[in-house]
Amino acid sequence: MVSRVIPVDTFDLVIFGGTGDLARRKIFPGLYRRFLAGQMPEGSRIIGAARADLTEAAFRATVREAIDEFVPEARKDAAVIDAFIGRIGYVSIDAKGTGGWPDLRAMMRENVVRAFYFSVAPVLFGDIAERLHEHGIADAWSRIVVEKPFGRDLASARALNETLAKHFTEAQIYRIDHYLGKETVQNLMAVRFANILFEPLWKAEYIDHVQITVAETVGVEGRGAYYDKSGAMRDMVQNHLMQLLCLIAMEPPYHFDPDAVRDEKLKVIRALDAVKPEDIVRGQYLAGGGQEGYVAHSENPASKTESYIALKVHISNWRWKGTPFYLRTGKRLRARASEIAITFKEPPHSIFDDAEGWRENVLVIRLQPNEGMNLMMMIKEPGPGGMRLMQVPLDMAFADALGADAEDIPDAYERLIMDVIRGNQTLFMRGDEVEAAWAWADPIIQGWEERGMKPQGYDPGSSGPEDALMLMHKDGRRWREIRE
Repeated sequence: MVSRVIPVDTFDLVIFGGTGDLARRKIFPGLYRRFLAGQMPEGSRIIGAARADLTEAAFRATVREAIDEFVPEARKDAAVIDAFIGRIGYVSIDAKGTGGWPDLRAMMRENVVRAFYFSVAPVLFGDIAERLHEHGIADAWSRIVVEKPFGRDLASARALNETLAKHFTEAQIYRIDHYLGKETVQNLMAVRFANILFEPLWKAEYIDHVQITVAETVGVEGRGAYYDKSGAMRDMVQNHLMQLLCLIAMEPPYHFDPDAVRDEKLKVIRALDAVKPEDIVRGQYLAGGGQEGYVAHSENPASKTESYIALKVHISNWRWKGTPFYLRTGKRLRARASEIAITFKEPPHSIFDDAEGWRENVLVIRLQPNEGMNLMMMIKEPGPGGMRLMQVPLDMAFADALGADAEDIPDAYERLIMDVIRGNQTLFMRGDEVEAAWAWADPIIQGWEERGMKPQGYDPGSSGPEDALMLMHKDGRRWREIRE
């Protein structure tokens, strides 16, 4: 199998925050891989912009270091790296002042795609957007990419959308959520809408429940002060898990078109029921294993911010009425794993005596690590002695199914940045979608803040708080084991 590389138009991509951690770890290594794959046309340029007073040569050296650190050895080619570095420019710029903007304006070219990546704190979004227009750098065909968080509540999300709308149309704004760029997440839409096998069963009549898990082994050390103002609900549920929920629950769009897809996702968010307090579990990892706990990392001994959250969510529409969606995410858990598990109901009648051997059919979509899917099926246990049942997986790991081509699957950021250049907003969030998600999340957050609820402690390396287990047990269900 050979993956197709579709070149994009010639572009000038300006990365504000070009000396930052995200640019170093993801953006520049990802752009190098696209250059290596032949997707970056001749004449395209990448311009770093930051406050640091660097020469172009010094900035290029930092990009080279990023490629050396974050690109696998098998993908390093000295000649290609040199050619890529030759596409890199730099301008020292003051986001809130006037310094550097005329220089950036002088670097812009006519008749190429202009894209501006805001890899900076959201407080700077408005200043940068204003100066791009003030200095004539952005035109009506320019695009901007904004990183999350898209606000911290409904009011701030609306204010941010209004700020950006003063200078750019909605069609020019690309709100990036890297989860939507993952190969498996997009394959979820292909599995649902390109195969007749699942879609007739994709409803409450046949699905018992859905579990969405995003587990991390790392803590918040190094960014505890920021995280303590956010927490798992704002940092993960309102955006990443919400997007996964929407892709699972949405109706088939009339076409694979940006607004058609996002219209259907918006309907899901608006159909979400309010979550009852008893259907929410919040946790905070404790010290253990020779490592400090959350309160030490946050430098706030009185912190009531959650590093873990689990919720039971219901969608009030014809397709999903009565089917619960269980969402959980947390830091310092047993393993790093992200998956969606769709558990189907049992057959209405069993013809086999071995009823105790029956296990439900489960479709598992693994987002990370080891991207792929498997379907848990019932078969006859081999050997004589009657009809005994056993559960086996029909497994499709991308690394096995695609062979060497699996190594060429673009990283999420690679794909999303190329979508920006070609002007495809399908995998980016729309402003009304962001606001609807906050409108659902705000009452949940306000509820526990008003009650002064402190998260339940849990041991590092565990599956989370004990109460999270009960969230499922009281419904006669169990969480899937967290494992890589």
